Amino acid sequence: MRVILAEDSTLLREGLVRLLVEEGHEVVAAVGDGDALVEAVRASPPDAVVVDVRMPPTHTDEGLRATLEIRRLFPSVGVLVLSQYVEKRYAAELITHDADGIGYLLKDRVAQVGEFLEALDRVGAGGAAFDPEVVRQLLSRTSHTSPLGRLTARERDVLDQMAQGFTNASIADRMHVSQSAVEKHINAIFDKLELSHQPGYSRRVLAVLRYLGS
Repeated sequence: MRVILAEDSTLLREGLVRLLVEEGHEVVAAVGDGDALVEAVRASPPDAVVVDVRMPPTHTDEGLRATLEIRRLFPSVGVLVLSQYVEKRYAAELITHDADGIGYLLKDRVAQVGEFLEALDRVGAGGAAFDPEVVRQLLSRTSHTSPLGRLTARERDVLDQMAQGFTNASIADRMHVSQSAVEKHINAIFDKLELSHQPGYSRRVLAVLRYLGS
């Protein structure tokens, strides 16, 4: 996979470059700010970018703004956002634009190399990958009166896995149940969230958006 990195910490940036190269990826560019990231993507669009949220000059949301610009110019480029903390507004903004090819991981997750590489692969292939802690904190905003309150604990577990970007087969494997059982839970989720079939819309995406945005 062709990857561009944007991380202002030289130590972490160089470490990620070494890791990705050792895993067989081609690192097209490694930059230290959002403007340089956008320019690098314009010059040679990769399969995916890995980007820090806070970078120079203000260390606020440069990475997010660069991400949204890249998604506007090159919607097929996957974006894996790294952040030191769970920044709910940024995560929700990314998801509500289009969750396909988007990931959001806490930087601590990078140390768990297998999970980091798996998330990058999923994002590069057009899937989604959200840190379980990000999902948990977004969930904490859920009101008890929300339609989500109708879900059973098992159904919420399934929806949590959906929000992290896992397929039905992966969810079944992780929860040690059959795929048909997962599909049954998902159909119950759609019914309880009153998500009827609507041409042109994915009920799975609508369920995840309602889950994370409630």
